[in-house]
Parts: sequence; C-alpha cells; structure tokens
Amino acid sequence: MDSSTRFDSPPLSLAEAMRTRRSIRAFLPDPVPQPLIERVLELASRAPSGNNAQPWKVYVITGAARERLGAALRQAYDDPDQSAYNAEYLYYPRQWIAPFQDRRRKVGWDLYGLLGLTREDKAGMHAQHARNYAFFDAPVGLMFTINRIMQQGSWLDYGMFLQSVMLAARAYGLDTCPQAAFVPYHTVVARELEFPEEEMLVCGMALGYADPDAVENTLYSEREPVRGFTSFVS
Repeated sequence: MDSSTRFDSPPLSLAEAMRTRRSIRAFLPDPVPQPLIERVLELASRAPSGNNAQPWKVYVITGAARERLGAALRQAYDDPDQSAYNAEYLYYPRQWIAPFQDRRRKVGWDLYGLLGLTREDKAGMHAQHARNYAFFDAPVGLMFTINRIMQQGSWLDYGMFLQSVMLAARAYGLDTCPQAAFVPYHTVVARELEFPEEEMLVCGMALGYADPDAVENTLYSEREPVRGFTSFVS
C-alpha cells in the first residue's frame, strides 16, 4: 500500500489547515510515520514552478541523525567566534523600517513575554534561540536545498512549495515551524548531511505534533487586515 492510498483523506479541510497553521516551538516526542511524511511531501510537490522546474530537494532527518546534526549546530551556535559562520544569502533586510520592524519586535517580545524572558536576560534569549537547533524537540527535521544555478524566480517557487508542505502537514494533524535559523550555519548542515557542492541550503523546518501544554504554543501572531495590504482597482 503506497502513502497516497494509506493517507487518502486528511482530517482537516484546506481552509481549516490554513486557519490553524502556525509556527510551533515545542513538540511532543511522538514519532511521525514515514508514509505520512511521504504523503505530505507528495501533496506539496504539486506546488507550481516556472517551466515545471520543481527546484526543491528535501532531506528528512530523524533519530540518531537528527541528534548528531542538532549537536553539531548547537556547538557552532555556542562558538564565541561567529566569524566562521556566514549566511550565503540575506533572509532579512540589511536595515529594518516600519511597519516591518514593528511587527518583528512585537512577535519577538510576545514570545519572550510568554516565556518570562526580559530584555536583560541575554542568556535566556540565547537558550531559547538555541532550541531551533534541536528542531524544538520535534521528531522530524527537514532541510531544504536548491541548486545554485537557480535564480530568483525559482526561490519564489520554493516559497510556494514550503507553504504547501506546511499546509499538507497541518491537514493531517501535524504541526511545523519553518526555520531560517539554520542559514548562517549552512556549512555545518552541508557537512553533516553531505550535500553535493551544487546544492545550497534554503531553510529548515521542524515537523511533528505540537505539545499542547507548552506556553510558547499559545502564541498567535497578528495579521494585517486585508484592506491594509490590498488595493482594489476597477
């Protein structure tokens, strides 16, 4: 029986999956069956891409491999000399301006507020950010790469694929957290997962089941109303 037959009818509708998808930062240890992971990726592969190039490649990391990768990443993150770790591309702008800076600050301090972290607690904030490198204890880590020859259009396509992964996962009752935190440590990820030279790290993602008792999972980030970002022209 293939994955498409075994997981033919997801329990959540598309609208419900879109409404309830959010970034989860504490997961249960419950394993995710490989056929279910395959089904999620199979559905996500229907994302559109220019000339059907399908520029995505996925590494699914579980068990001992996830532990090894997490340990290597935490060691790099804790290294006092961060000059050895440089991102290959800029995920965030060089200079933040309103309203983006305001939104960034609000979601950050909303999260830290739930966790009882103050602006002065640098060690606490460092430790919370370090949880990225354990995939927030999710049983499954995903790493996404793209061939270096691909250009900006394919990166746009990749975003649609990533969103499709998250929505398909949510439709089956799974939760995710897309993670740009790995980008500065792409050399560590490439070494541990033995990427071919032509592959470039896009981002990572935690996948599993949300811990319902974790306070950080009560965070719901705000969204701009439709009229705030839309112009109707007729």
